[in-house]
Amino acid sequence: MYTIYDYAYNGLLYLNNIMRPRHKRLSQLMIYSTTACQSRCKHCNIWQKKVEHLSLDDIQRIMQSQCVTKRTTVGLEGGEFILHPQAAEIMAWFHAHHPNYTLLSNCLAPHRVIDAVRRYHPRHLYVSLDGDRETYQRMRGRDGYDRVIQVVEALKDEVPLSLMFCLSPWNNFDDMAYVIDVAKHYGVDVRIGIYGTMAYMMASPPAPLQGERGVVTLGATNQRQVYSLPSPLGEGLGVRLSPLGEGLGVRLSQTQENFDFVALYDQWQGRHLRLRCLSIMSCLVVHSNGDVPLCQNLDVVLGNIHSQSLDEIFNGASACQTQCHYSRHCNDCWINFHRKYDIILVRNLERLLPKWLIEKFYGPYQWTADPKQTYRKHLKTIQ
Repeated sequence: MYTIYDYAYNGLLYLNNIMRPRHKRLSQLMIYSTTACQSRCKHCNIWQKKVEHLSLDDIQRIMQSQCVTKRTTVGLEGGEFILHPQAAEIMAWFHAHHPNYTLLSNCLAPHRVIDAVRRYHPRHLYVSLDGDRETYQRMRGRDGYDRVIQVVEALKDEVPLSLMFCLSPWNNFDDMAYVIDVAKHYGVDVRIGIYGTMAYMMASPPAPLQGERGVVTLGATNQRQVYSLPSPLGEGLGVRLSPLGEGLGVRLSQTQENFDFVALYDQWQGRHLRLRCLSIMSCLVVHSNGDVPLCQNLDVVLGNIHSQSLDEIFNGASACQTQCHYSRHCNDCWINFHRKYDIILVRNLERLLPKWLIEKFYGPYQWTADPKQTYRKHLKTIQ
């Protein structure tokens, strides 16, 4: 999925953003351009919000920012982006002026998605699928499984395509295995996330659920939402993946970014894993009302594009102070948009340097309860 050039570029970007905090550049920019959504998901209540949109003019103004470069990957999402009243115009503009953009979709309007992809050629299409037909109906409140498969079958050979799976209180590891198998069947990528209570999505802690399909139980401390995930392993996730043989552990291990993100959750959940949150120096989101939050987890707003430029919001003195504070002290989420960045950064540093030397400039960090444990040694114990 990533080339040596990608790793080298991101390494240089990391150095620039740490050494020149007032001149940071973005590796990723996610634009939540609309709250319109025809799904009725239990794990996301954005469909209950008032419908609002960022206009094409708003987006063009964002894209003129110096912190956005031609290598910045821009994601278009919502809600459901394809329902944006200017969806075609926005994608046409990106196709002509910033082709390094991606589209996220629930695919409940399959013909519109297929037509838009074929006309405006996003670099990547991300499609939500959280389990089999029954799970989809229960979790997303719509009978949309066949429409997702219709889009996958139509576009799998035309655009890089990823199935997006979210492990949550309303599905389980059987559903994860099912989606991984669907991805393998169609020869497409799969990305795995773990449910979190993001304020923008109006997501809230669920009541404990009981039943054959498993349950996620919730514990909360301050702003940290912690879930004990349903697991076929008995002792939780990330401790005994190898006894699964040809099952879930092998499926997950075929994609390192998925395997370590899921497997390390138990260590984070148990407060043993601690990494600096450096993704907030390189990854940013803009909400449909123009707010630019520090991250996807905390309700900390850096500014609003309707009153400031994105450069002022992201690279201003106040923002730099806020980013520096939270990058050093916050370890309160396991959202894949942020934590995968941090995992990849530190594991790659460990390939080049000993842990004690990394801590000289990065600061103290640990993967497990043993502060001396390295990424490679820990992953070997659970693979």
